[in-house]
Amino acid sequence: MTLILLPPSEGKTGRSRGKAVDLPTLSFPELNEARETVLDSLAKVSSTSDAYGVLGVGPSLQQEVERNIRWRTEPAVPVSELYSGVLYDALGYATLSPGSKRRAGARLLVVSAAWGALRMADRVPPYRLSMGTTLPGLGPLASVWRDPLSASLDAAAAGSVIVDCRSSTYAAAWRPSGDQAAKWVAVSVVRERGGVRSVVSHNAKHTRGLVARHLLESGKDPGTPRALHKLISDRWNAELDRTSTGWTLTVVEHD
Repeated sequence: MTLILLPPSEGKTGRSRGKAVDLPTLSFPELNEARETVLDSLAKVSSTSDAYGVLGVGPSLQQEVERNIRWRTEPAVPVSELYSGVLYDALGYATLSPGSKRRAGARLLVVSAAWGALRMADRVPPYRLSMGTTLPGLGPLASVWRDPLSASLDAAAAGSVIVDCRSSTYAAAWRPSGDQAAKWVAVSVVRERGGVRSVVSHNAKHTRGLVARHLLESGKDPGTPRALHKLISDRWNAELDRTSTGWTLTVVEHD
C-alpha cells in the first residue's frame, strides 16, 4: 500500500447551499474531539478584532475569516473539490480515470490544521487556518495535533510506503517514527541551472501534484522507497537519499 500525504491549500472552493458537515461521517472519527476543540477556538478568535493578526491574514480576507465562525452550518464540500491551489490543479482530481479516483480515495490523505486528517470523500466547509498558527488558549497547532494524529496516522500508515508531499509546517504535526520511518519518503523538488540547484516554492507544489497524479495513474503500488524511486524515475530525473529520519526523493528539473 502507498499512502500519499498532501498539504491543504490556502485557496478553497465553497458552495452557497448544501448540507453542513456531519462529524461522525468523517474519516478518523476519533479526531472529532480535537476537531471541535480547534474549530470552536478558531470560530471564537475569528469573531474578534484580533482575528487578522492571529490568523496572519489581511482585511481583504474578511469573508474567509467570517466563514470560520459558521463552520457548523456552512455548506460542506468534498475534499476532492475543496482545495484549489497549485498542487491540486496539477493533481487534477476531476480528470482522473475512475480507477485512479478509487486509488485516490484509499491513498491520498490531507493533513489539515482545522480537521487533522481528511480523505477525498470527506465533506467539510471551507476554512482559513494554517498549521503555523497559534490559537489563543490552545497553543501552536502542530503541537495540538501531534498526539491525536500520531494515534490515527500511525495505524493508517502501517505497512505503507509514505510519500510525503507536505511542507515542513504540516510535517511538524506528524512524522512517522520507529519502523515506519524506514518507509517515509519526503518529496523534494529542485531546479538545476548551470549546475546550481535552487528550490522554487511554486514549482515544487506543481511538481508534487504531478507526482501524486503519476502514482495514482500508474496503478502500481511500490512496496519500498527504492521501488518508488524507480517508478518516479520513469518520468523525472529523480534521486533517492537516506536521511537520519527516513528518505528524501528529490525531483530535479532543468531549465
